[in-house]
Amino acid sequence: MTADISFGSKEESEYIRKRLIEFNSKHVHEELSSRYEEINLAIKNTDGQVVGGMLAVLCWNWIEIDILWIDESLRGRGYGTRLLNQIEDIAKEKNCTFLKLNTFSFQAPDFYRKHGYSEVAVFEDAPTGSRHYYFKKEIYRPSDEA
Repeated sequence: MTADISFGSKEESEYIRKRLIEFNSKHVHEELSSRYEEINLAIKNTDGQVVGGMLAVLCWNWIEIDILWIDESLRGRGYGTRLLNQIEDIAKEKNCTFLKLNTFSFQAPDFYRKHGYSEVAVFEDAPTGSRHYYFKKEIYRPSDEA
């Protein structure tokens, strides 16, 4: 069999994602194998315009925060903290053991540190002149006391 490589369409990308998820589900505990869910939170102003939000994915026993964005006019007012608190509450409700995310040096590494995230890796010069950080936060659940 021979095959050619080309740029994939959106539908082809979705097919590839689904196939990998199917493969991966065969290699995790049965109770986790079907745990995949997008969790998207939006902040809207009084006119109904989106002025911030978070895009995240529940995958097996963790939640990965893909994007957290707040309009510049609203930064420093606690909206980012509220989003992090809400996603942490969701993670606890869904019995996740940790949250993970990545950010750049020109974005918010100190913000995540302030909220209990630990740096697990950093790539230097990515992009050139900056750093690319990876963070993790362990989730404490009341059931952990037992």
